[in-house]
Amino acid sequence: MSTQNFNLPDVGEGLTEAEIVAWKVAPGDTVAINDVICEIETAKSLVELPSPHAGVVGELLAAEGATVEVGSPIITFVTDARDDAGPGKIATAEAPSPEEGGGSVLVGYGTGGGATSRRKRPAERPVRSSVGVIAKPPIRKLARDLGVDLTTVTPTGADGEVTRDDVVTHASQASVFRNIETPEWGAVREETVPAPQSTPAGLARGVSAAPASAPVSDDRTESIPVKGVRKATSSAMVQSAYSAPHVTVWKEIDASRTMELVKRLKASPDYADIRVSPLLIMARAVIWAARRTPMVNAAWIETEGGAEISVRHYVNLGIAAATPRGLLVPNIKDAQDLSMKDLARALNRLTLTAREGKTSPADQQGGTITITNIGVFGMDAGTPIINPGEAGIVAMGTISQKPWVVDGEVRPRWVTTVAGSFDHRVIDGDGMSRFIADVASVLEEPALLVE
Repeated sequence: MSTQNFNLPDVGEGLTEAEIVAWKVAPGDTVAINDVICEIETAKSLVELPSPHAGVVGELLAAEGATVEVGSPIITFVTDARDDAGPGKIATAEAPSPEEGGGSVLVGYGTGGGATSRRKRPAERPVRSSVGVIAKPPIRKLARDLGVDLTTVTPTGADGEVTRDDVVTHASQASVFRNIETPEWGAVREETVPAPQSTPAGLARGVSAAPASAPVSDDRTESIPVKGVRKATSSAMVQSAYSAPHVTVWKEIDASRTMELVKRLKASPDYADIRVSPLLIMARAVIWAARRTPMVNAAWIETEGGAEISVRHYVNLGIAAATPRGLLVPNIKDAQDLSMKDLARALNRLTLTAREGKTSPADQQGGTITITNIGVFGMDAGTPIINPGEAGIVAMGTISQKPWVVDGEVRPRWVTTVAGSFDHRVIDGDGMSRFIADVASVLEEPALLVE
């Protein structure tokens, strides 16, 4: 028998630290190779760490909620030396499939040709609750994250099992404000903080001062550590806002024909298993318009000799996703090559993975232009901040019925606002205006996509 330390690996390029979110094992537990031992949160992703050893868990060296540097030991294993991969080696095995609730594939954990397959744990089999709902644990977690009561979801899986799509569809049909409540003020409206022994110079007589480090009241304020996704988001937004000169333009449009197309696609047997929304037409419009104005899909690159503009002749389409863990911006690689149906499937997978917190670092790298759908929150328009490494971001507002003049008559139409922020170092006013006008033209007349 031997004791092996397992150090926190780099699960993405350039990772320096991660937070231990939850341990899935305890000292004394027996684990097999590739059994999930814990969940960690990097700057952008929630990742499941599989065990590189088969044996018994010895000691957990990092507490839940602790931030650990890459290379630091986080757990020990008591193993049979004959079966262990040996110090410094990682035993390979088949990666858990998405259906088994697996997360991102880790760097250093092979996925092909391994001798040991991850077995499906009893806890991951579909279970029936006291109210008769059949759903796997990952689906139950997704439902909790989205605030969905599984007893109200219509199951479409085999034997009446609730699937991921069932939960996501149900959540999308609910009001986006269903979980928002106005918090109550504390019962204490005012309080007097005991004055220090000596009154600092400059304070008026009768005015008491509290030590700078002491909180006024635990009931009135709350401190939230900035880490993980929020830390990465704040850093990226500050970098973008203070390095790229932002200019925003917008246009209000009649999207009635887009709504008609979405309705027809939903009724089409070819899209029976695909969730279709106006975001699909918006995505196609952005891809189409970017081809006509390539500079919106470019990037400003600092070089030793000055700077250059990198114009990409492909579209890695980013979709800003509000998730229980914060803002994520995964992207669809080479979106320009996808058919309407394939793009719809890609959007479905991207949205579902992001909501589950399983978006991998690779899925968030290499974006060329981004869409943020603020309409789902009831917003008409906004001035979004560009993602670093990109030159443009498009915001789609809510689509609602408004009076609109058609052929000299006022009629109710489905109206929305499309806004776009651009890096003025890369693209001038005529280009950004032409791009937004092209996006608007497609939403007004989707037939333009047929070429």
